Amino acid sequence: MSRIDESLYSKNGLAARYIARELIDISAGQRIPRVSDFTEKLALGRGTVQGALKVLEDMRAIKLESRGHLGTFLLKRDLNLLYEIAGIGPVIGVMPLPYSRKYEGLATGIIEMLEKINKRTGLAYMRGAIPRVEALKSRRYDFAIMSLLAAEEAITKFEGLEINKTFGPGSYVTSHKIFFSNKRFSKIEDGMKVGIDYSSVDQAEITLLECEGKKVELVEAGYMQLFSMLTKGIIDAAVWNADEEKTLQTFPLSDFYSPKAREIAAKATTAAMIVETSRARIKEQLELLDTKEVIHIQQEVVSGKKYPHY
Repeated sequence: MSRIDESLYSKNGLAARYIARELIDISAGQRIPRVSDFTEKLALGRGTVQGALKVLEDMRAIKLESRGHLGTFLLKRDLNLLYEIAGIGPVIGVMPLPYSRKYEGLATGIIEMLEKINKRTGLAYMRGAIPRVEALKSRRYDFAIMSLLAAEEAITKFEGLEINKTFGPGSYVTSHKIFFSNKRFSKIEDGMKVGIDYSSVDQAEITLLECEGKKVELVEAGYMQLFSMLTKGIIDAAVWNADEEKTLQTFPLSDFYSPKAREIAAKATTAAMIVETSRARIKEQLELLDTKEVIHIQQEVVSGKKYPHY
């Protein structure tokens, strides 16, 4: 049994778990609720509340100061320890592989802002919006990052999901383009072989709309294989994220001709965070995430003013 478990294995210790949850949302320097507030909200006795606060102080999770009629103030707190005492685990999310500077910036921003909320946090990286949704539903992760286009489709197809945050246009990708294996191509035409990744909602839907009404061969491939397949001439064209410098420098490209493709491609530029509707505690933590600051950090990484870390 750990030191924390031993300290909490008592009536006052059990009450400390509940009070720790309340104190997570209070910043250092702020006044904490009165003992009577705790007793009313948590249905605990005054002595139990006072004992629980002492347990938290003895464990150095908090440091309090009484200021007479002004109340009791939270001088210091160990947020990580408060989460552990409250029985709230780390927050782990999943997002695309950070192969572009924009994704690196998004990952850096999310990590930095989450660490201000819960020090025990992290990101995993997985290709394809559909696999990320499936991993979220299996509770391997607490939230998933994808485009707004993919997020809206996910909450339609899968029960119990909701969009928790959006980060604004251009936060996910700057744009998508059509890339070609040969300079003689400038648009998708009959007879072409076109790469498609069905695990990527954005890439697949945009590709299908751009190819609508054309006699092309759709060649299924993983998103990260498309570059190699274009280079070798296995496919003639593919929709790709225009943020990757290597792709921009290697292949000729064009915008979309299909109005429908242009419309959903615009929606695919916005990053969105999805969560399970039933995960109340996770949603409470994510509500504290400052999306404007995430984007500010992303922009600093993209411009080279800040080193990415994730």
